[in-house]
Amino acid sequence: MKILSLLIGITLSFSVFSEVIETLNTNNSTITTNGSQTTTIKQPPPSAVSPQISSGSGDLCTISYSGAVQTQILGISAGTTMTEENCIRLKNAKFLFDSGMKVASVSLMCQDKRVFDAMMMAGTPCPYNGMIGDEAKIGWSNHEEKPYETANEDELTTEEVAGFGGLGMLGWLLFL
Repeated sequence: MKILSLLIGITLSFSVFSEVIETLNTNNSTITTNGSQTTTIKQPPPSAVSPQISSGSGDLCTISYSGAVQTQILGISAGTTMTEENCIRLKNAKFLFDSGMKVASVSLMCQDKRVFDAMMMAGTPCPYNGMIGDEAKIGWSNHEEKPYETANEDELTTEEVAGFGGLGMLGWLLFL
């Protein structure tokens, strides 16, 4: 039995120390491909840009409105200016006051209903045909028409109607 174990041990020792068999395989390969690449850029149509309407100076009594509508096919833009009447009244009243015409300045401001009512409530009525104070108060109480009643404030002006019509048209085009 000793001999058998010795033979098994020797056989195992030779197999452990044996050299590894190595196989080399060198392969060179070349891959050639032919193809083409196409890039397509899809962009939306140019946008409608609303015009910037400037009065050039900040001392003018104009207000500008502009708008634009863009659909997949058509773009439209429009703009307009409107004169602000109360701003003109304030500038004219300041000019009259600076020129020493204080009664005329107050008379011009009294064409606004809010100013007229405020002056009456303060006990200093608006001038009436050159009269001031209590004489003006008596004049206004006997006079049926007030200075602000000459123009109906509830009616739309031509500029406002045109502005609403333009906005309506732009809104309609937006839904196309």
